Amino acid sequence: MLPKQNGNQPVLFREEQRFRQSWIWLLILFVAGLQWWGFIQQIIFGQPWGDNPAPDWMMILFWLLFGIGMPAFFVYLRLIVTVTDAAVTIHFRPLMRRSIPMADITSVEAETYSPLRSYGGWGIRGLNKNRAYSISGNQGVAVILNNGDRILIGSLRAEEMALAIETAQRR
Repeated sequence: MLPKQNGNQPVLFREEQRFRQSWIWLLILFVAGLQWWGFIQQIIFGQPWGDNPAPDWMMILFWLLFGIGMPAFFVYLRLIVTVTDAAVTIHFRPLMRRSIPMADITSVEAETYSPLRSYGGWGIRGLNKNRAYSISGNQGVAVILNNGDRILIGSLRAEEMALAIETAQRR
């Protein structure tokens, strides 16, 4: 028996991805570590941090934003793709959710692409009629809509996702 989405549609495919690239995490942890260091030095020990220290309120704000907020955001960030008989749902949590009805899909194809060359990197990318939703890797599923829009959905299981969409279209 297939799992249910919202209790009414059987889920043909579901994939949840998150940022796992070590270079991204090193950058995030470096920035967060600097903020923690500055916060501890200036707020906890009372020693101004740097040659031109920021006011305490600004150090606290930066610590909250970059020392706590940014790492927490990237831990929470997910790309969740679900395929049911009715739609392909792309949820780039917590930023956006998009549902594409099966009736709007003209064609679908698993492909290898260059995230940097084609879209300028990972994330929610592209403009107007050519949009990409990806978190890692160079595999994805290109979905062409009736209105000519092209949506690339990054996937670690691109062939399986494309097959699930094609199966839903035939039903």
